Amino acid sequence: MGKVYITGAGPGDIELLTIKALKIIKQADVIVYDNLINNDILNEAKENCEFIYVGKKRSHHTLKQEEINELLYNLSSKYNIVVRLKGGDPTIFGRGAEEALYLKEKNIEFEFIPGVSSIYAVAECENLPITHRELSKGFRVVSGHKSKKETLNWESFNTEETIIFLMGLHNIENIAKKLISIGKPKNYPVAVISNGTTKNSKVVIGTLEDIYKKTKDLNPPAIIIVGKVVELYKKLN
Repeated sequence: MGKVYITGAGPGDIELLTIKALKIIKQADVIVYDNLINNDILNEAKENCEFIYVGKKRSHHTLKQEEINELLYNLSSKYNIVVRLKGGDPTIFGRGAEEALYLKEKNIEFEFIPGVSSIYAVAECENLPITHRELSKGFRVVSGHKSKKETLNWESFNTEETIIFLMGLHNIENIAKKLISIGKPKNYPVAVISNGTTKNSKVVIGTLEDIYKKTKDLNPPAIIIVGKVVELYKKLN
């Protein structure tokens, strides 16, 4: 049986791909890749490498997660080196843990290869630090997906920590209203960065009150940053 490398492709810019990830991509017999990777990375694979796309977009999944798990298992019986390539870091909202658990149950050898995460890289590449000792001494990261069953403890967000929402562009109006409802000022600063670290990157600065209107024309993927550190954007650009 082969080995599966659950690998982070970074946030978009190919130069943010790690050396370790690049080495295993060059050796891969097959690469199972997601929607949010930079496709130029695939050009680094060897000539006879097989590519299998299993990307997920909102309301459209090429394969269900259970089917991806089974695919990785089947490929490991056919190939020595299987690379499961995911955008950003494979275990941060990337379902890498689910795939690893499945492979473990099947006695398939696997290895995580960390990737540069969009959590900090997207903002940093736009000269927007996510912490500052006088503005925010911490940060938290939340999935911005709107779910039928609300599970977030919104009251716990009423702090001066920077809050980073991933995959929440379609839900930004609800996010802003929730934060205002727990006591955040309407003029609290917000930044939204679309297609971060790529040539199509776009930054929108606003407040909880107006960020929804300002971002109507933005396209995913996007990251939402809520916090006083957003005030540094104009100073550093």
